[in-house]
Amino acid sequence: MARPARFTENQLLDAAVRLAATHGPAGVTMSAVAKETGAPSGSVYHRFPHRAALLAEVWLRTMERFQDGYLAALATGEGPLDAGRRAARHVVAWSRAHPAEAALLLHGPGEFGRGEWSDEHVRRADLGTERVRAAVAAVAAALGADSPCDAERVGLALIDLPLSVVRRHLRPGAALPDHAEDLAVRCAEALLF
Repeated sequence: MARPARFTENQLLDAAVRLAATHGPAGVTMSAVAKETGAPSGSVYHRFPHRAALLAEVWLRTMERFQDGYLAALATGEGPLDAGRRAARHVVAWSRAHPAEAALLLHGPGEFGRGEWSDEHVRRADLGTERVRAAVAAVAAALGADSPCDAERVGLALIDLPLSVVRRHLRPGAALPDHAEDLAVRCAEALLF
């Protein structure tokens, strides 16, 4: 009978998140994850055959967790304006609740070696992107956005502006101010009306 693993995949990925938040993607190495968790390097290689797999999994797990909440926010509310408000608020609230993960996502998948990811990892990333695009497009359609400019305006309101509120504070290592969620919502409202 095989003995149970001492270090789970989630423990190793949690360590990778901490390393990425502190040192950026370059700080996420197999040996750094092993050292951060106190695991033997063989435990890391058992879960992730190479660094590209580790980087892909830490990026994808983090992005998928964020996207699940974001898509839920877009799917709730009383009409498209309320859904837009909720989505903008979610970007900031999630980032406040998960600052290390938010800092990781600010780097983007390219910095996490997307060019070296397996086909399955790329497929997962593309699927998540398409799910978000479709949900934002549905809100745009419900708002009557029928031109490319109007569709871009909705994307700015629901994605880019809330992210900029997060980025301007987390990139230099500062905490999000108390008013950040409300500011993101106000910016979204200004573009959605």
